[in-house]
Amino acid sequence: MNRRSFLTTTAALALAATSLPALAEEQLKVGFIYVGPVGDMGWSYQHDQGRQAIEAEYGDKVATTFIESVPEGPDAERVLTQLALEGNKLIFATSFGYMDAVMNVAAKFPDVKFEHATGYKTADNVAVYDAKFFQGRAIQGTIAGRMTKSNKIGYIASFPIPEVIQGINSAYLHAKKVNPDAEMKVVWAYTWFDPAKEADAAAALIAEGVDVVMQHTDSTAPQAKAQEAGNVITFGQASDMSAFAPMPRVTSTIDNWAPYYVQRVGAMLDGTWASGATWGGIDTGMVEIGEISSAVPEEVKAEAMALKDAIAAGTYHPFTGPLNKQDGSAWLAEGETPDDGALAGMNFYVEGITAELPK
Repeated sequence: MNRRSFLTTTAALALAATSLPALAEEQLKVGFIYVGPVGDMGWSYQHDQGRQAIEAEYGDKVATTFIESVPEGPDAERVLTQLALEGNKLIFATSFGYMDAVMNVAAKFPDVKFEHATGYKTADNVAVYDAKFFQGRAIQGTIAGRMTKSNKIGYIASFPIPEVIQGINSAYLHAKKVNPDAEMKVVWAYTWFDPAKEADAAAALIAEGVDVVMQHTDSTAPQAKAQEAGNVITFGQASDMSAFAPMPRVTSTIDNWAPYYVQRVGAMLDGTWASGATWGGIDTGMVEIGEISSAVPEEVKAEAMALKDAIAAGTYHPFTGPLNKQDGSAWLAEGETPDDGALAGMNFYVEGITAELPK
């Protein structure tokens, strides 16, 4: 090898050696933490579908990782810190109870961007995002009110936060709208994901004569318990839960996070990411309605789909006055609808629900 060839080869090797770390640094690392297992077939499963959509969209430009079944509280702060230290520059925290942990860790890592699902606290490097689940509950309530034979509808609730209370109120109002005799019984499970507790809650409701079970918890245990009963209908929560169709699961509210995740990762890649708050609904595709099964009469299906279309078009709001609070005090006047801020702070049942709301 002559001197010129030696120098050329040496220069090429040096360039390659310096380029490889540069390429590695260009790959965006994105982390996720989930409150349940990715196999819950509900909330965490659906978020993980969004993570996989990121990989499908951006390929080698990104590297994603997730940590599942992270309890809300101190463990969340530890896991978020771990993800930041591992070089993740965008971290999605996918449960309401992670909020304070996100804010604490974000303050320590100002060069890392955080996205918090269903929360309300923001910072320069913290954005929040949520879906208008109450829109899907309106459709479920309509089907429930039409199909119940006992006039007793059960609701398995997780925690008494506005997101959950919105869903209970919306479901009740729309069941009552089509069936004035409908009643709603609420059981608080105080968990997002615990199949045993969820199954017990469903069993307790069914024992009280409920023939419709709704849920704002993440496992399919209530579906299985209703299937055992044989005469109880249910609705998929967060994901389709279509394995239980056509009965007991007659339709579902599906959380479609994929477009949002893809868009936010794209903003990181092109340098346009900014803090903000997103609250998408049926109109944006963030909330989807699963296929309505053959167990639902055609006229009820048509009514439910018409409601879905009206909500999507913005010609109907699930909370339209006149509406009173549970104690009889006025909330919304005739034709009035609440703004997003009022809904985000909802801490009361609407008139007609007899259950006591935990504080």
